[in-house]
Amino acid sequence: MIQLNVDADGWDGMMAGYGPEDMQAMFAHMEALNAELTAAGEMVEARGLGGPGLVKTVRAGAEGAPQVTDGPSIKGGILAGYWVVDVASEARAIEIAARASSCPGPGGKPGGDPVEVHPIPEDPTA
Repeated sequence: MIQLNVDADGWDGMMAGYGPEDMQAMFAHMEALNAELTAAGEMVEARGLGGPGLVKTVRAGAEGAPQVTDGPSIKGGILAGYWVVDVASEARAIEIAARASSCPGPGGKPGGDPVEVHPIPEDPTA
């Protein structure tokens, strides 16, 4: 799994910095990456997620009743989107992650947002 993380506290300011052309460039970059992964037979699933304003944090409260709060559970980065891919090597996953990180930001400059690569083991207890 490859996950794109962004700063939750800076989300609103970051999104405000994107003009219409910047948004088009960002979406075009991600669509091209998704098309490449699909054509290569590596795409399993991909999703872009909304910002921290859409996040709900849920904990089991007294007697199992859900305790729900608005926003992320921790300060810092949030998951902005992810790809589940089936690739031949870790090197390929890192190549995809680097491409996702190079998504253009405001003014067309590569964003450089952190992207994590998480292997999904068949047996997580092994």
